[in-house]
Amino acid sequence: MRIFSSSRPAIEGFLVSLLVSACSLAPKYDVPQTQEVTAYKEWAPATPADTQSRDWWTAFGDPKLNDLQTQLHDGSQDLRAAIARFDQARALSTGARSNLFPAVGANASATRGRSSGNAPGSSGIATGNDFLANLQFAWEIDLFGRLRNAAAAAGDRAQASAADLAAVDLALRAELATDYFSLRGADANIQLLEDTVKAFDRAYDLTKNRYDGGIAAATDVDQAETLRQNARSQLADVRLQRAQLEHAIAVLLGQPASRFTVEPASLAYNPPPIDAGLPSALLLRRPDVASAERAVAAANAEIGVARAAWFPVFTLGGSGGYESARNATWFDAPSRFWAAGPAAALPLIDVGGRSALNKQARAAFDEAVANYRKTALVAYQEVEDNLAALRHLADELAADEAAAASAQRSAYHADRRYASGVADYLEVTSTQTAALQAQRSTLDARVRRLNAAVGLVRALGGGWSREQLDHPAL
Repeated sequence: MRIFSSSRPAIEGFLVSLLVSACSLAPKYDVPQTQEVTAYKEWAPATPADTQSRDWWTAFGDPKLNDLQTQLHDGSQDLRAAIARFDQARALSTGARSNLFPAVGANASATRGRSSGNAPGSSGIATGNDFLANLQFAWEIDLFGRLRNAAAAAGDRAQASAADLAAVDLALRAELATDYFSLRGADANIQLLEDTVKAFDRAYDLTKNRYDGGIAAATDVDQAETLRQNARSQLADVRLQRAQLEHAIAVLLGQPASRFTVEPASLAYNPPPIDAGLPSALLLRRPDVASAERAVAAANAEIGVARAAWFPVFTLGGSGGYESARNATWFDAPSRFWAAGPAAALPLIDVGGRSALNKQARAAFDEAVANYRKTALVAYQEVEDNLAALRHLADELAADEAAAASAQRSAYHADRRYASGVADYLEVTSTQTAALQAQRSTLDARVRRLNAAVGLVRALGGGWSREQLDHPAL
């Protein structure tokens, strides 16, 4: 049903009702409550450093890592895709806001045509011209908040997209740091294994000479050969791992793997102490939590859009211009025309369509609330996981370092005992194998501690804050 009137009293009455009755049907929005956490269960460093800046990777003190992070910002294709998604969401928000304002259009045409003489109601065949130029005006009066809530929902989703962009940026930088530290761990392992292969080669030559001199058994030569070939096998495997890590870093930076190289360097630093802060601040510092919360706000606004479907849609429209059958009189005063007035439209029977739309909007809101609460729980878990990792890996590293020192002493004494003829070569083999394994375990624990520190920074939001939602930095 449509109601149309161009009378002045009707227009005035309509505008008065608009001014006094405009409302929004969206529920009052409150951020969903989550389970309160007052303290982290796991241990935190006693002398934390300030890692809450957005350039958190500089706290590790590695110039090469800093340089790679700069290249990531400029070259990452994943980051560019996230920026493009944010631009799409921002454009949709702008488009939704534009619906709140009147739309004005213009058109002009000049046609010549012939009418049918046999058409119903025709008075005969006629041929003539039609010259038309007009302006059209249309404005949906948002009396029940449908357009305002749709614009609010689009704006909330744009903010969620901005938080998603920040989350992608943080995840990529954390992945780069993790791959970089793993690569440096591979460098340290390669250096260790290269030195070990040289030492095992010397031991093999010595054993072979002893065998040739009738002092050592053939089994000693075979065991020495096995030992050095095992070391070579491990060296080849670590070199493969390093190559794959280098290739992964190249892809993160948006560069071809065949043209990208990271020169070997030592793994000579420990992770910085990190301030975990108060648990109450965590939900304000995680972009994924902010994104989930903005999705709840958007779903809340969309409930208002669904509720507005029960009420009429009011519009104010008009058109005016010039129309004539002759070019010479196209813009003369008698050729002028205009029309203006309000209109209303309301579906009367839709067999449950609007009711289903409202149920769907409420269910979508409940889903968004559940997702938000789950995201908050995961945020606390990830902080606890990485705090626990830092604490237990510190104990593991201390034990590995003590074990490595003991294993090296044992291997040294086994070599001396074998040279003196007191021990057999099996003792030398077992102690040297144990020493190498202990040294590699020490390097592995150091790399895992560095990566746990990166994981903790990521779990804490990497220096991000909800304040950046209104003005996201790209």
